[in-house]
Amino acid sequence: MKYLFLFTLSLFLFSCSGDYSPKPFGYFRIELEEPVYNECTDSFSLFSFNIQQNSAIEILPDRTKEVWFNIVYPALDAKIYCSYLPIQSPGDLVKISEDSRKFVYKHVIKADNITEQPYFDPQNKVYALIYDIDGNVATPIQFVITDSIHHFFKGSLLYVNSVPNQDSTALVTEYIRKDIKEMISSFRWKRE
Repeated sequence: MKYLFLFTLSLFLFSCSGDYSPKPFGYFRIELEEPVYNECTDSFSLFSFNIQQNSAIEILPDRTKEVWFNIVYPALDAKIYCSYLPIQSPGDLVKISEDSRKFVYKHVIKADNITEQPYFDPQNKVYALIYDIDGNVATPIQFVITDSIHHFFKGSLLYVNSVPNQDSTALVTEYIRKDIKEMISSFRWKRE
């Protein structure tokens, strides 16, 4: 009993030191491969675009004239939610565009900054707007693509099983941002 007491006392006295400092939180190291793009034409009758070889198309149930699908990045636990809406009249374009803009600016509560980057390709009738939403938000990138007459396409990046943390997702966000830019620059409408 005496030895147990001395052992416990010595552990208590020698285990405490004044130069303890807590360790910072760490994040997983993410190995990102150099992207290789393939044209995605077979899945859709209205448009085509390039997607990364390491991603996959997940088509959602049919919704009348709308097309809903996800571009899935299994290794990164991320998805780009995409939808296509036909434009029936000039008033539809204004309404759909305004609904998309309102959806982006609902993030203003959590966002540190929202920037808009336009893209114009008049030759192929592709007009796009990329919204970069800085801060701890669920969808850090959203975008819309239209021909301004018949077609409207929108997408938003979402991390599936992650709590929004800009510090830990910044590398993946930038990686997928390049894919979104490739998607927009390669986007082609198949029908007028």
